[in-house]
Amino acid sequence: MDVRVYYQKIREAESKIAEEFPIVQSRETADGGKPGVLTEVSRRVAAKLIIDGMAALASADDADTFRATQAQAKRAFDEAAAAAKLQVTVVPTAEFERMKAEQKAKE
Repeated sequence: MDVRVYYQKIREAESKIAEEFPIVQSRETADGGKPGVLTEVSRRVAAKLIIDGMAALASADDADTFRATQAQAKRAFDEAAAAAKLQVTVVPTAEFERMKAEQKAKE
């Protein structure tokens, strides 16, 4: 295969992709590629995968579902990370004693 023709096909496919980061759906390949795996990639990588026959653009419904799932996973991760943080406040002894005295006065 002529390398110029190959890269020209990639450029043409890239120009036809509207999104900056499209979702591609993998195809089964002879080297063990699993079919149906959704991945968000750059426009250039998507074009190369399509030309090489390793992936196809995902349908709009599949892409929306994938993005929603990714957003939900990100939120869950952020919540778990926030819950894992331990906040510590260092208070001088004199300040601590003053706070205890104020608390007893209120009771």
